[in-house]
Amino acid sequence: MPIHKLSQHLVNQIAAGEVVERPASVVKELIENALDAGATEIEVRIEGGGRERIEVSDNGCGIGADELLLAISPHATSKIATADDLVDISSYGFRGEALASVGSVARLVVVSRSASSEQGASIEVDFGTLSSVRPAAIAVGTRVEVHQLFGQIPARRKFLRSDPTEAGKVVDVVEWLALGRPGISFRLFQHARMTLELPAVEDPRLRVEAVLGDEFAGKLLQVDLSGAGAVAIWGLIGRPEQAKSSANGLRMVLNGRPISDRGLLHAMREAYRGLVEPGRTPVGFIAIDIDPREVDVNVHPAKSEVRFRQPALIHSALLRAVRSALQAANLVPNLPMGGASLGSSFGWAGRRNDSGTNSNSTRDFNLDVPSGASSAQSSSAWQNASFSPHASSGDRGFEFSALREALATGALTQSPSTATHSVSQGKSEPSLLEPPRPATRFIQAGKAWLITFDADGIVIIDQHALHERVMFERLRAKLTVGALPSQPRLVSSMISLNGEQLERLEASQELLTRLGFDVRASGPKSATQTAALTTSQIVALSTAQVYGLDTTNAAALTTSQIVALETADLVSLTTANVRALTTAQVAALTTSQTVALSTAQVVALSTSQMAVLTTNQIAALSTAQALGLSTANANALTTGQIVALETADLVVITTANLQALSATQTAALTTSQIVALSTAQVYGLDT
Repeated sequence: MPIHKLSQHLVNQIAAGEVVERPASVVKELIENALDAGATEIEVRIEGGGRERIEVSDNGCGIGADELLLAISPHATSKIATADDLVDISSYGFRGEALASVGSVARLVVVSRSASSEQGASIEVDFGTLSSVRPAAIAVGTRVEVHQLFGQIPARRKFLRSDPTEAGKVVDVVEWLALGRPGISFRLFQHARMTLELPAVEDPRLRVEAVLGDEFAGKLLQVDLSGAGAVAIWGLIGRPEQAKSSANGLRMVLNGRPISDRGLLHAMREAYRGLVEPGRTPVGFIAIDIDPREVDVNVHPAKSEVRFRQPALIHSALLRAVRSALQAANLVPNLPMGGASLGSSFGWAGRRNDSGTNSNSTRDFNLDVPSGASSAQSSSAWQNASFSPHASSGDRGFEFSALREALATGALTQSPSTATHSVSQGKSEPSLLEPPRPATRFIQAGKAWLITFDADGIVIIDQHALHERVMFERLRAKLTVGALPSQPRLVSSMISLNGEQLERLEASQELLTRLGFDVRASGPKSATQTAALTTSQIVALSTAQVYGLDTTNAAALTTSQIVALETADLVSLTTANVRALTTAQVAALTTSQTVALSTAQVVALSTSQMAVLTTNQIAALSTAQALGLSTANANALTTGQIVALETADLVVITTANLQALSATQTAALTTSQIVALSTAQVYGLDT
């Protein structure tokens, strides 16, 4: 093909490929034009996720009728005039190609009126075909409508996501731009229904909290670095425990412009180093103000990336500002180092078993294991090992006979994923690919670890991780046959998601269905879950996964799922999750689960939760748990629960709690309980 000059229409479509990626890109360009026009009120309306219709209205300065034709022409703008202006850009837009690009891939209608005009005017571009300028009725300002985005370019339109996903991206864009301009009101409508309203505010903190959500209200730390050099930084950041696995919860603006910069992201992660797990990113909002001549914003088609003249200066300033905010918050926890041991403070201390000895003592089983077990037998034993989550003989709830069978065949050390660690002399990387020699002797330590040896050295096995691995292998085996069973929910639950998370949800829909989850997008920032995990899947949850449940998910667990939780998993529930449990869930706890609750979790129980505990659960409370009861919880005990308290528990109840008992509760005390009261407790009773 010979070299030839492209038509202007094709040039505009190529430019649109850089500027217009999806409906959210169009919304971003139109809002930026409104901000440059000095608008104080911006309204966005979308239909079909933005692919069918986008409308952005503002009350800015407007465009005169004699400039409308020029406004939709490529490379026509009022924001720069010479090359020198490119090094001092203070406006959002400056290239003058947004409207021309959008008009080449959609039907574009621009209606506007300037303050000096008595009436407005409109012009239309139908996939590159211009119409004449016509009179129109409109107040001072501009209204831009975009219809059938990529309607005549099916190759581009087919790459758009579902309507909820695209709508979620639009919400993200509006929120991000609104963060940089708190003094301007934003409203977003979807199919004539308002889904986002951000009124103008003087305090930027209110805008940040409105965008980030109620879960961060009053919990954000303020970052403030002003009056120090050419860089001014202000923002609100989340605490380390609020960090997320992706960077979509952290938003930054530079001179009011939304940006994504790897150097600034690195500075944020460095500031949180040691406070959050590797791979997690803090949440929050950061606003940076610098001289426009110190940054080049003309390095990315979407203007989302910038180049700093002194990147090291900006990086160090942000790092210093965020670290100062974190240090001022005094995030180091106070660990009790007094009379009680550190382990007991966190619920790690061993319990007494039936024989009166400490359960953390090491036991030697001296098992006689037949030698010569084949590799096939090992694999079969690994797949068929059976563990009971509710065995009464130990805290972990395992059937030790199954562990013994698996150890005998050497199945437990056949892969690194079985949570084993080999320690050997003179060999830094022991091979786990070859079948190891079957164990002939092993011991159990603290009802948590199995210690044996193979040809390479000592093998230490975490029983809990082993049990999780067995459950995982069973689930994976079921996946090879078909989808995992799921438990339909009587009442569906809503999950809050942002645009990026909705896009991932849509891409993973088939996999989630096979895993037994029925979760579908139901709005621009939400998804609906209509099927939950089965009891067997709940048992397979690791302690870390249970600890990661939020209050909404914790409250959504059914009573059968609550009972299915292992004691180790139950203890890992945060106090917020414990308080989020319904009364039906609390009443469903078994006595072994009730005993497993830490003192902090018992203290976190509300009065309504305390009132539904059965007499068996009350009797199962340890002395430490009884001592941790608040006066409100003590007062909430029913007479039946009072009678069920063991004398050992009653003796450790504080004087304040005894005084909080009502006359009815005190009258319910049995003779043996009265006798068991200490002198200080009796002295503390009021008239």
